[in-house]
Amino acid sequence: MNKKELVDAITDRVGDKKTATEAVNAILDAIQHAVASGDKVSITGFGAFEMVHKPARTARNPSTGAPIKVEESWGPKFRPGNDFKELVNAGGKKSSKK
Repeated sequence: MNKKELVDAITDRVGDKKTATEAVNAILDAIQHAVASGDKVSITGFGAFEMVHKPARTARNPSTGAPIKVEESWGPKFRPGNDFKELVNAGGKKSSKK
């Protein structure tokens, strides 16, 4: 599912595509800005978004084997909640039986 399909799914529930689009954009924008400023966003049953530190390290070029310095960085991380994990697990069991 991409963003357009998500908006369409929400439109089915709220009845107005403009309202659904604004809601999706507002939620994504709020999550992105909160995580970028260092806050943790927890949605009960769904999961948590947070910023994680990736320290500097030495990696290897796979074709030459030469060492490469990778600078430290910060990145987003998502940890799914229990309800989300259970739903995905149940869906996986159903699809593997086909």
